[in-house]
Amino acid sequence: MTTTPGAGLGAMIRTWRDRLPPSAAALPVGRARRAIGLRREELAELAGVSVDYVVRLEQGRATAPSAQVIASLARALQLTVTERDHLYRLARLVPPAADAISDHIPPGVHRVLTRLGDAPVAVFAADWQLIWWNLGWAALLGDPSSSPPRLRNFARDRFPVDAGPAHLAPWPVAELDRDTTDLAVVSDLRRATGRFPKDARLAALIHELSTGNRRFAELWAIGTVAAHREDHKTIEHPSVGPITVDCDVLTDGDSEHKIVIMTAAPGSADETKLRLTVVTGPPATTTSPHPHR
Repeated sequence: MTTTPGAGLGAMIRTWRDRLPPSAAALPVGRARRAIGLRREELAELAGVSVDYVVRLEQGRATAPSAQVIASLARALQLTVTERDHLYRLARLVPPAADAISDHIPPGVHRVLTRLGDAPVAVFAADWQLIWWNLGWAALLGDPSSSPPRLRNFARDRFPVDAGPAHLAPWPVAELDRDTTDLAVVSDLRRATGRFPKDARLAALIHELSTGNRRFAELWAIGTVAAHREDHKTIEHPSVGPITVDCDVLTDGDSEHKIVIMTAAPGSADETKLRLTVVTGPPATTTSPHPHR
C-alpha cells in the first residue's frame, strides 16, 4: 500500500509546525531566527515530549504514538478539531468521541490566551484537568510541568485521596470561604456528568474521589448542580509574600473548558506583588517558563 507524498504522520507534523509562528505560542522571536514556524525543540517543550521523539516522528521512525502524545501535539500545534481528528487517524488511533471531555484548545482561544499579557491564566478541561498555563501562572503558583500530567487536576488536589503533595501549587493557597469553594468544585463536576455522561476519565475521577476522600463524598451526596465561576484567594508566594487575588472562571462553549484568570485590585500592593512574580519568574522549585499543553 502506498502513501500520498507529504500526507503521512511525520510530514503533517512538519507542515503544521512550520506554519505556526512562535508568537502564536507566546514564544520569543529573536533577530537571528531563521525558522518561520516552531523549531523542533519548541514543539517538544510545548507538547511535553523529548526532542528526539519529535525527530523520530517527523522522520517516520516512530509510528505508534500514544493517544496522550497525539493530544499533546494537537494542542501544541493549535490544530482545529478536524485537523486534530486527522492527526489521530494518521497515528492509527480513534479520534475522541463527540460526547467525551475534550482537552483540545481551539486556535481562536489560543490567540485570546496569548494576548492577555502577563495575567496568570490557565485552562482546565471539564473535569478540572489542567491542559494549558502561561508564564504568569507558573510564576504565581509554580510550574505544574514537574508533576505527571494525570495528577494535574484541581479537584484531585482539592480532595486528596492520600497524603502526597499538591501538584498544582507547591506553596499555600487559601480561599476567602473554603467551604463554599469546595461545594462549588463538586457541584461543577456533577454538572459535567450531565454534559459528558459517558466520559470514562470523568467517571474514574468521581469514583476515586468518592471512595477515597470523605469530604468529597459528603458534598457529592448533597446533589448540588452549579458552575464554579469566581473566587478570592491569598497565595503565600515564597519570593514576594502573600498576594490576594481575584479568581474568575470563564467557560469556553460546548467543550466546557474553564479559563481561569488571576488578577489583583488595580493600584494595590497586591497588584505590585503580582507583577513582581512575573519579573522574577518561577521560583527555583519550578522549571519551564513557556506555556504548556
